[in-house]
Amino acid sequence: MSEDHDETTLGRIETEVALLMRFGEATRRATGTAEHRVLDRAAYVILRHLADAGPQNVSALAARLNLDGSTVTRQVSALQRDGLITRTPDPSDGRGTVISPTPAGLQRMAAVQAARTRLYGDMLADWTTDDRETLARLLTRLNQALVNRNRPRP
Repeated sequence: MSEDHDETTLGRIETEVALLMRFGEATRRATGTAEHRVLDRAAYVILRHLADAGPQNVSALAARLNLDGSTVTRQVSALQRDGLITRTPDPSDGRGTVISPTPAGLQRMAAVQAARTRLYGDMLADWTTDDRETLARLLTRLNQALVNRNRPRP
């Protein structure tokens, strides 16, 4: 592959990722169902991670989400105020706490996840199963590359 062709391809990728982020947010805002709006994006991502990975302290959560600890602390405080997470003493560090989703938090997260899954099912209805699987695989690779790129270097 020539360097010029690779630059053109990388430019297309940059544009398409920018558009994906823009259109994704516009679609979320424009979707008429309340299920999409029962959680903001930050709350959804935190609850999804806790549901998948289990209870964690703020530092582990911040590291996994590649966010500053103070940002996660603010987001977690809002989730706790809304009754969507609980904090319990960290058994490995008596000074810290472990964050866990509440049943209400998991219920809201599941409602948003189901609504988003239906939305993508509708949007990709005319795609083949292979195309959907390829998209899922490539998005996973892209997200992992982003995580690896943003991970602090020792």
